[in-house]
Amino acid sequence: MMIIQQTKFFFIDNSLKVTAIKALIGSLFIALLAQVSIPLQPVPITGQTLGVTIVGFAFGKRAGVASVALYLLEGALGLPVFANGSSGIAAFFGPTGGYLYGFLATAYILGYFSDKGILNYPMAAFFIAILASATTFVFGLLQLSFFVPADKVLEYGFTPFIAGGLVKALIASFTVSGAYKLSKKLDEKMQ
Repeated sequence: MMIIQQTKFFFIDNSLKVTAIKALIGSLFIALLAQVSIPLQPVPITGQTLGVTIVGFAFGKRAGVASVALYLLEGALGLPVFANGSSGIAAFFGPTGGYLYGFLATAYILGYFSDKGILNYPMAAFFIAILASATTFVFGLLQLSFFVPADKVLEYGFTPFIAGGLVKALIASFTVSGAYKLSKKLDEKMQ
């Protein structure tokens, strides 16, 4: 009985605390990589997508999605966490807002497959990372289409990101396996 009581703190069990800690770490990691930016208009090349990919793979579905959700909340509340230190609600309604929404779906896909063991197969993880990245682009391009001429949507919102996206997917799929295993061990110890 004493062990059960020790795992509770203000009616929050340890697994929720671990998820909250991971979400905070993940959101800060994404925010840090968002500041790595090559300014293009209207969509800059940033490290955000690499951050989302690493966090989604490393933390799994629950904490990965929580990390992205917290990151988006931080930006919405005015913390300078988006690309080039930007923030605010307006970011969600501008030309790059769709990419922000897409990060949630991307983290879900990456986390789902990570939890299923995809990181044991780096080439398969690479293809999942590409699929998840494509999800971000679907959301991003859809919203961007309201801001640029139809014949420029792919030119502004997709083509400049292909090579970098492939490199980011490769980096994440071949390097994150150890971080995921550490993350799961932490989960097991806290239960």
